[in-house]
Amino acid sequence: MFEKVFHTEIEIDAGAGRVWEVLTDLPSYAEWNPMIRSARGELRAGSRLQLHFEPAGEKGRDFRPVLLVVDPDRELRWRGQPGFPKLFESEHTFVIAPREDGTVHLDHDFIIYGLLAPLVGGRLKASVIGPFDDMNRALKERAEA
Repeated sequence: MFEKVFHTEIEIDAGAGRVWEVLTDLPSYAEWNPMIRSARGELRAGSRLQLHFEPAGEKGRDFRPVLLVVDPDRELRWRGQPGFPKLFESEHTFVIAPREDGTVHLDHDFIIYGLLAPLVGGRLKASVIGPFDDMNRALKERAEA
């Protein structure tokens, strides 16, 4: 199966607990998040979130992804919806890696896979990387405040 990973990362001068707190405070997304303008749902593997994506300059879209991993202070991962098994699926991941100095390295990725991944991967890059970097910077700013 084909796979394409869009990878972003950032260093955050805050502990893993604080980064997790900001990342999982879904009702507060409207206050700080420039990419996901609203978020609701129960943070439990197997549950669905209700997300409204609307990066600057783009038309908004609503998604109802399924949470795959909810590992406090370490990882949040969901599978995008709608998905077309074996043709096109997507995952959105946040991996929090604590550093010895009390800071965090955050890997924030979007993974697409399936038979259509090579066809749509190139077109998605510009619409993924910029908004993800914007969200990373906003998350950093909020966690460090």
